[in-house]
Amino acid sequence: MDGSGLEGIAEALAAVVAAGGGRPVGALSPGELLGVLEALGALKRHVDAGVAPVAAEVARQSRRELGGDSLARKAGFSSAPALVATTVGTTVGEAVRWIQVGEATAPRTALTGEALPAKHPHVARAVAGGTLGMTGAAAITALLDRVALRVDPERLERAEEELVGLVPGLRPDQLAKLLARAEAHLDPDGVAPRHEECVADRSFTLQERDGMLVLAGKLDAETGAPVKAAIEAIVGGVLRRNEHADTDGGERDPRSVKQIQADALADLCRHAIGCTEVPTGPQATIVVRVDLADLEAGTGMATIDGITAPIPAGAVRRLAADGQIIPCVLGGDSEILDWGRTRRLFTHAQKLALVERDGGCVSCGAPPAWCHVHHVNWWKRDGGSTDLGNGVLLCTGCHHRLHADGWDIHIDGTGIHATVWLIPPPWIAPHRTPRPTGTRRYTLTA
Repeated sequence: MDGSGLEGIAEALAAVVAAGGGRPVGALSPGELLGVLEALGALKRHVDAGVAPVAAEVARQSRRELGGDSLARKAGFSSAPALVATTVGTTVGEAVRWIQVGEATAPRTALTGEALPAKHPHVARAVAGGTLGMTGAAAITALLDRVALRVDPERLERAEEELVGLVPGLRPDQLAKLLARAEAHLDPDGVAPRHEECVADRSFTLQERDGMLVLAGKLDAETGAPVKAAIEAIVGGVLRRNEHADTDGGERDPRSVKQIQADALADLCRHAIGCTEVPTGPQATIVVRVDLADLEAGTGMATIDGITAPIPAGAVRRLAADGQIIPCVLGGDSEILDWGRTRRLFTHAQKLALVERDGGCVSCGAPPAWCHVHHVNWWKRDGGSTDLGNGVLLCTGCHHRLHADGWDIHIDGTGIHATVWLIPPPWIAPHRTPRPTGTRRYTLTA
């Protein structure tokens, strides 16, 4: 490890000590506890940045073609990841990420002996600076390597730079969504083949075990969208009734979200075999977003609200044959041209527009069906207007939490292209650095 790496670890370690003040964790305030956790995260990223090149060198000296001269074999291990994992005391999966990132961020040498930059220089700088962790770095490099043969090198480098800026701070589910959207954006011709592979791989099984019916399945985006929309509509209705019960002093539904989802599936099946009432009512809608040119040509890709993987634009036509499908058709400048026919009131159309901007709860990312539109400036107390510039999507839990804990919400821009920022209270982040939310986190321009 070079001197700068050791300096980064030393600075991060000093930040941990300063954040905790040398006291036991039980004596820290909530704000101090979060500060220590953040400092430890920075320390781990710096340490990982030091481990990665070492692990990569171990892998280089353990290449299969070396045979008995392989470092891993000489040390009594079957592979470099096994050697690294056992020596450091971690999992083989984490060792593989260290090796992958170390190889992708190491300086290179040309056949002429000329020094070359790392294969992924933007990832290398972010890892060395302690802003990008191993999980994000490995995910970015794997994606870039996967599409490298089909994307112009300059565009690929711009995408790498954008991804390095977008990934830090994302939860695992948000990271998966970003990478899925990024791959579709960089390699649109690959959307249809990947979709067809998922369609062919769909499955569903039912088994009886210990007095329970055990369900297991996986559905492609096109097949699964109606299932997800119907169940989430029922769950959202229960959560809203619980919110009213909290306000009015009524009786709450005691079921967990998992239990509500299980009962929702049973309700839908009862209806299918003869029930006269539709459990989802008019709230189970599927919003498909597609560019007008792609829809007319039947090429390109589309996205479904609540579904991570994009689908081919041609699949939209099959979905549109079903009821309760709302097409959000976008023109060349992403202007909404047609929301389709639905029995909603204007307020529902506003919520659909906010789904385009926010994607779901701006705080936790809960599905749109679980959310309601919250006035940033309260309608009654502050005279806030009922328009897109004063509304955000929040689930019930986050709605109460943000108010109780002192979070602020700021909206930059207008309409569906605005960016919503969550500003934490001082006890969580003394500098109150705004945190981005919404679908813009998953959008590349490269």
